Amino acid sequence: MPATPAWPPQSAPRLFVERPLALGALRIDGPQAHYLLSVMRLKAGDPLRLFDDATGEWLALARHLGKRDLIVEVTAQLGEREAVPDLWLCAAPIKKGRVDWVAEKACELGVARLVPVLTRRTVVDRLNLERLRAHMIEAAEQCGRTALPELAEPVKLAALLKAWPAGRALFFADEAGGAPALEAMRAHPGSAAILVGPEGGFDDDERAAIKALPQAVGIALGPRILRAETAAAAAVTLWMGAAGDW
Repeated sequence: MPATPAWPPQSAPRLFVERPLALGALRIDGPQAHYLLSVMRLKAGDPLRLFDDATGEWLALARHLGKRDLIVEVTAQLGEREAVPDLWLCAAPIKKGRVDWVAEKACELGVARLVPVLTRRTVVDRLNLERLRAHMIEAAEQCGRTALPELAEPVKLAALLKAWPAGRALFFADEAGGAPALEAMRAHPGSAAILVGPEGGFDDDERAAIKALPQAVGIALGPRILRAETAAAAAVTLWMGAAGDW
């Protein structure tokens, strides 16, 4: 006998909604409605997947299609909200485009919290958090996440260190050298964060302040000089391989 097709199909549109989901009717409008109606050409009866960063992922069926909105019927819960590895990414903002990429990859790689950190050599003085969150939402829709990373307000490095939690390791990418990253991460299991500096790196005073933090662990990311965004993705990947959900 032929195999039963997967339901809902993987090709079904997948969207994040801001409100808690439950069984019953749901109205979708605005850019999401435009995407479903004009781009995906959704038809009555077509399935879609919805998630809300709270209750997990749900199956919905298109019911009433208008010109600028549609009504869908949420019919079943497909899964609970995922368990997220307890990893923060604390990264100095970099140029537009590159910082968007960092937010996107942080979501795809499974980071629980993204913290923009302002350092002396940070060249970006304004950060569009709404745009960064939109990039993370789009990444979550594409990669299957049901839990969005928390996006923190930008914080100065000194304030970040002053308020650092006692039980959380801080792995910082130290241009001056440190323990091999994977080795250090395996030696310090549990709640953690990765700190990546700006394109110019940390200055001497900042590096000294970080090293003075008892929870800080300097790490090296190989023999080559990496861009700030590459260092962030590489460090998160190594931590996930050592202690995350990979």
